[in-house]
Amino acid sequence: MNGFMTHNAIRRRGLHFGLVPEVAAAGNATTPLTLDHDLDVLPGAGRRLTVAQLADHVDDLAGRLWAAGVRPGERIAVYKAANFDVWVLATAAARIGAVPVLLSPALDAATVGALLGRLDQPHLLTDGAKLDLLAGEPVADLTRRVIVVAGTRPGAASLAELAGSPRVRAVVRPQDEPAMITHTSGTTGLPKLVVHTPRSMGARLTPQWWLLSLMRRRETVAIHISFVHSRMFAAMALALLKEHPVLLMRESDPDRVADFFLDHRPGFIEALPNSLMEWEGLADDPRRPFASVKYFSSTFDAIHPRTMSRLLRSSARRAPLFFQIYGQSEVGPAVGRPYFRNSAHKADGRCVGFPLPGSAKVRVVSRDGRPPSETNPGFIEVGWVGLAKTYYGEQDRYDANRNGFWWRTGDVGYRTRFGCLHMLDREVDMIAGVRSSLEVEDLLLGRLPELTELVVVPGPNSEPVPVVCTHADRPLDRDRWRAAVADFPQLADPVQLPQAELPRTATLKVQRIELSRRLHEQLARRT
Repeated sequence: MNGFMTHNAIRRRGLHFGLVPEVAAAGNATTPLTLDHDLDVLPGAGRRLTVAQLADHVDDLAGRLWAAGVRPGERIAVYKAANFDVWVLATAAARIGAVPVLLSPALDAATVGALLGRLDQPHLLTDGAKLDLLAGEPVADLTRRVIVVAGTRPGAASLAELAGSPRVRAVVRPQDEPAMITHTSGTTGLPKLVVHTPRSMGARLTPQWWLLSLMRRRETVAIHISFVHSRMFAAMALALLKEHPVLLMRESDPDRVADFFLDHRPGFIEALPNSLMEWEGLADDPRRPFASVKYFSSTFDAIHPRTMSRLLRSSARRAPLFFQIYGQSEVGPAVGRPYFRNSAHKADGRCVGFPLPGSAKVRVVSRDGRPPSETNPGFIEVGWVGLAKTYYGEQDRYDANRNGFWWRTGDVGYRTRFGCLHMLDREVDMIAGVRSSLEVEDLLLGRLPELTELVVVPGPNSEPVPVVCTHADRPLDRDRWRAAVADFPQLADPVQLPQAELPRTATLKVQRIELSRRLHEQLARRT
């Protein structure tokens, strides 16, 4: 099966991620994986594994899921505490041909109940704490069966009790049928369930496969991504199939992250933009936890130039590189661009990149009949085989964004004459009188290093309100603020919040609509 997952084979046959550990182990059984936490479902496995051990655990859990009654083509919702075993369990489910549905542990009970209803009698794979959280939901009516990852619960199957179940032959799904379902952030209502296929998932490996091919030697890869995000499965497939040692991270506390990096010295870090922003203070740590890093990579959101510059300058490697990729759950990686140590601080953060080799096509479509431009941004659309197949149970909502080959992302921007895509804002986040909230945030974060976060959202009268967070929640210096915003007279007075109070998605994006709603409520209570 070794030839089943070369890059060319994946492009032809799709990514069958349930087979990834087995194929990777056949290539190099000793490739190490190191975790910063214990696995809930396999508490005795420890924090250091080889790929061969990982493949055996996946095969073991696939047999247990089969013994619990899970069958090919059936949906199995995974809703449990954040842990790498989310990936292990979803991979085990995929190995027997089931379709894992990955639900963020941050979702509340009502949202999970609504999504279970939309999934039409899925299995539910969960833990005791989440099952308690769902006590007010009719779980027995919404699901085919409940399976707990540890311990026992009345009426539920227990993976612990199914240890030693017979192993089961792997099942390969058709490449255009559902392989995995993830969900959107839900910033504008109930999350949509995004259906990925082996073909779409395989296509999405192309940009990063190309990026990894630039590496002259194998580097230890540190991954800090939401375990329920489709990007986690792409990142793991790439790292394992390219035989890179992997660090799997749940912790985001900067002090713990620094210790972990100093112990294991990664050469490549892939992390969420907001995690990197939280860690940028480590650039001043005299122990230099980023000294070993040659490559930084981030997807999901555009990242602020200040953050990229500080991280690159903290590396002791020759010519370190920060590679940013712009995309979303429905389209995967769309465009990207590199940043370098001596120029990242001068970069235009709104220039999110250029089309990547062998990957998506991107266009900008007029919103008003006039050509899209810097002063008249248009709708950003993406087209390629990496597009998600549908929204599960909501074909009409999917079709509303799909125009033949093209998918409308919901972002607005323009292309320069050199071809760089500039993303200015989400359409739903645009504020009258502000060319780009994200651009304002980039510039002000660069001018005010004491800020740890800055988000511009519409206030009660649609005025642009900057919400700011500072290091250790120190009071904002209003004189420094006024000097920094002198060329943005349209901004209202800033509102300072503790960073922990910002509403966030599973990928740590600030939920701007929810933040704006809370501001409205706050001001309404004062009047």
